[in-house]
Amino acid sequence: MEYLNIVIIALIILFLVRRMFPTKGIRQITTAELNNELQDKNKQFIDVRTPGEYKGNHIRGFRNIPLQQLGQRMGELSQEREVVVICQSGMRSNSASKLLKKSGFTNVTNVKGGMSAWRPKS
Repeated sequence: MEYLNIVIIALIILFLVRRMFPTKGIRQITTAELNNELQDKNKQFIDVRTPGEYKGNHIRGFRNIPLQQLGQRMGELSQEREVVVICQSGMRSNSASKLLKKSGFTNVTNVKGGMSAWRPKS
């Protein structure tokens, strides 16, 4: 019985650790690096927060596609162009990035730290 508990705890830890690390094939950038990429018209900028969060504060050029709608709305995005994804802290955008990658998008970028870390260029 004790062995089973150890195995269960180990699996839970492994699951949590895997969620924290970036997925292979997804580029990770900081908000400072994002500042330098915002003018690139070849990129698609997606904010996966709720409409209320987006309305409260967002970066110009980002389109709001909430994470819970992303699966149904992927057709609005081009697989030919890079998709840059942001949320409030980086967790939802990481999940969205993984979903995009699994759906055939090859050029996906997650913004680490999200809107919490965002400081516009002065």
